[in-house]
Amino acid sequence: MTEYERSRTMPAQPEHVFDQAANVGRLDSWLPEALHVEAEQLPAVTVHEDRTDEDTSALFRARPDQMRLEWGTRDQGEYAGWLQVAGLDGGASEVTVHLSFFDDGHDPGEQAVTDALDTSLRRLEEQVRLHVGHAAG
Repeated sequence: MTEYERSRTMPAQPEHVFDQAANVGRLDSWLPEALHVEAEQLPAVTVHEDRTDEDTSALFRARPDQMRLEWGTRDQGEYAGWLQVAGLDGGASEVTVHLSFFDDGHDPGEQAVTDALDTSLRRLEEQVRLHVGHAAG
């Protein structure tokens, strides 16, 4: 098993960050651009990966009381992950995303995963800024 974890501080209340991250209809706005999630009957979702042009049955759970998202493959047991939002002083938040690959053949490698995690966190921050900016303005 291989695990990866990245964090990023975002200038918004944790509730705002979690709401943006947990919006199933907008996951494509911050997930790696090669992944597309289609909600079925939650927690069931289908993940399409452009790189392999494959659809994978997966699960996606939002736990608002814990400000945590959890996901993973449904049948294959290839990977799982979570995203945790924590409040910081001054109205900021820290977002941590963690991925575990149980199948080495599904792990794209450290550089690819850390780049994708960093890009996803940056894109999530952009979505949070857009949403918070519109809500405040």
